[in-house]
Amino acid sequence: MARRLNTGDKNFAAAFEALLFAKRDVEEDVAAQVKRIIAEVRTRGDAALVELSNKFDRAGLNEATLKIPAAEIDAAIAEVSAAQKAAIETAAARIEAYHRRQLPEDHAFKDDTGARLGWRWTPVDSAGLYVPGGTAAYPSSVLMNAIPARVAGVGRIVMVTPASGGTINPLVLAAARRAGVSDIFRVGGAQAVAALAYGTNSIQPVDKIVGPGNAWVAAAKREVFGQVGIDSIAGPSEILVIADAGNDPEWIAADLLSQAEHDASSQSILITDDAAFADRVAAAAEQALALLPRKEIAAKSWNNYGGIIVVRNWDEGAKLADRFAPEHLEIATADPKALLAKVRHAGAIFLGRHTPEAMGDYIAGPNHVLPTSRSARFSSGLSVLDFMKRTTILELDAGAIAELGPQAIALAEAEGLEAHARSIAIRLNRRR
Repeated sequence: MARRLNTGDKNFAAAFEALLFAKRDVEEDVAAQVKRIIAEVRTRGDAALVELSNKFDRAGLNEATLKIPAAEIDAAIAEVSAAQKAAIETAAARIEAYHRRQLPEDHAFKDDTGARLGWRWTPVDSAGLYVPGGTAAYPSSVLMNAIPARVAGVGRIVMVTPASGGTINPLVLAAARRAGVSDIFRVGGAQAVAALAYGTNSIQPVDKIVGPGNAWVAAAKREVFGQVGIDSIAGPSEILVIADAGNDPEWIAADLLSQAEHDASSQSILITDDAAFADRVAAAAEQALALLPRKEIAAKSWNNYGGIIVVRNWDEGAKLADRFAPEHLEIATADPKALLAKVRHAGAIFLGRHTPEAMGDYIAGPNHVLPTSRSARFSSGLSVLDFMKRTTILELDAGAIAELGPQAIALAEAEGLEAHARSIAIRLNRRR
């Protein structure tokens, strides 16, 4: 049973802190092993990829089969049902339309000194997409990661995914084809991250690596950051639902469990202003758990990390929501926009009684790659901007440098950087 809290209880502050800072990440001491794997890939290239993939994933690979040929992708796509293809197409079109609106504009202006200033946006040349494998398939993650890169103008999008037991789900390949992925390799784990960062004979290095993974993948992304860019280090999934008694408790329970089924370390929280409604949601959650195919995972998440908080008013609810800074925030109240105005920190927000978070996971359009573990306080979800860089531009004429130069010289001299000062002064005929 999820923990029950009430802001009116005298021990609420301590109980809330315990819920907020519950240690959910499963720490694995893999840093040393990951460093060795990266060194192996840098030294032995494709041979190391084959050896490690066959060891960890039973992939049955050789160097010739690392890359998935177009004919194999075609054959896999042929296995996808018409209904699944239609769903992928609808999702891809909506995701693309949403992300095209994020494209930034270049800008230039001239100030009163005559200086011309501005900035321009350009995409990275190449991006690497990590897609988890194993027993689960994540075509939605392929779309959410690859489509923003393509919209940004990235020229080469490379996908790596472990071929557990030698196979890759056809839906994943169909999504990759639709999203414009350039090359697909059946390799995963830290060795795949190393290949994307440093390159091998088969895999050319990329400029940025995105996509979720296990502890080994996360450690590898940390290790190669600086050599390449990365999106983030994702933690367990989480959802916070703010709901009043006007909701169907079964709907709210279903939303809470939609994240609980991800992983035993996921967290689902309900904030409500009605104790009786809280009781009904708790009962509905227990009934729904028994019906879920992934009920063991969902039950561990709900019982160990879930929470139901009864607040005295929505001002309290908004402040608690900001403390959580959740990955996903649903606001299912009579006036969700009023409460939206009071909340500042969340990865993605879903408004109204008919907007379950799961719609955002698949088909609505906004990206589902979001900040976790309270990092929404300072970061955003994946977007087109993650695959672009902003470059500033400055052009001075003789009049502009004559006006601004002396003050720049004064600052350079104050910092003791004589060569800086001289490079300006020499243009003002002030020999030093």
